[in-house]
Amino acid sequence: MYDLKDERWVKNVQKLNGAGKKVVLTFDDGPSRQLPEILAILKEKNVVAHFFWLSKLLYPERPWIKVLEEGHKIGSHTKNHKNLIRLTYEKQYRQIKNSVKKIEAITGVKVRYFRPPFGQYNENTLDILAKLEVIPVMWEISSYDWEHKASPERIVDNVVSYARDGSIILLHETKQTVIALPKIIDGLRRRGFEFSLIE
Repeated sequence: MYDLKDERWVKNVQKLNGAGKKVVLTFDDGPSRQLPEILAILKEKNVVAHFFWLSKLLYPERPWIKVLEEGHKIGSHTKNHKNLIRLTYEKQYRQIKNSVKKIEAITGVKVRYFRPPFGQYNENTLDILAKLEVIPVMWEISSYDWEHKASPERIVDNVVSYARDGSIILLHETKQTVIALPKIIDGLRRRGFEFSLIE
């Protein structure tokens, strides 16, 4: 069990082993229609990422096999994006457990990571995650991609200008993120960053 009095285990910045500066790309709110384009960019750029999915959007027909085959990781983002701190313990438990179990049932892979919607969680959330042996992952750098539909360059700057070694970067499966993603990757590489997964 995790020590719930010590929230350092809630991951915001990843301490990564090995030489070189590293960052982690994460995508919330999928699987969406933009997923194939995101995967194509990641494959072309040779980048791995974490996807935090809403289980209500995951069906066996979605390209989840490709996500795993190409080295990415799938985590839970609840069933349908409810703000957990507004829910009772029992409703939180159902949101998280049902999401985790559905993803596992479809993919056949154990879910190790969870991201709370809106970044909102409380002691009940941490207790539930500890019981389910799932690690909560927050972020250090937000792209604010949901706010900049008409200006992908702002998304790029929000990430590239502020990333530091170990940063976990928040992105979403949106059209504007697809436009910004190649420039984000190229900009981070120019700054000497490599891309990694959470350990």
